[in-house]
Amino acid sequence: MEAKLARSKAGHDKGQIYVIIKEEEEYVYLADGRLKPAARPKKKNRKHIQIIKKIPGPVEELLCRETLPGDVELKRALKLYEKSMEKEEHFQ
Repeated sequence: MEAKLARSKAGHDKGQIYVIIKEEEEYVYLADGRLKPAARPKKKNRKHIQIIKKIPGPVEELLCRETLPGDVELKRALKLYEKSMEKEEHFQ
């Protein structure tokens, strides 16, 4: 599975970061391991998300596996991503 993260651009979850679990033509299925577990991902229109292309190495390692990551891995990956973004903002 290719590691893809997305930020919600619209809806009550605006600004929330998710892992893309599944992609269809018009929709994507998003999970965060907490409110939206991998077993019950959130269905969202592609127009309402922004794909994050710059993914830190440790996050990519957690998500790039043959099997679908579990909720623990999803939470850990999103937490690592947020920490790496905080560090990046701190150095600017």
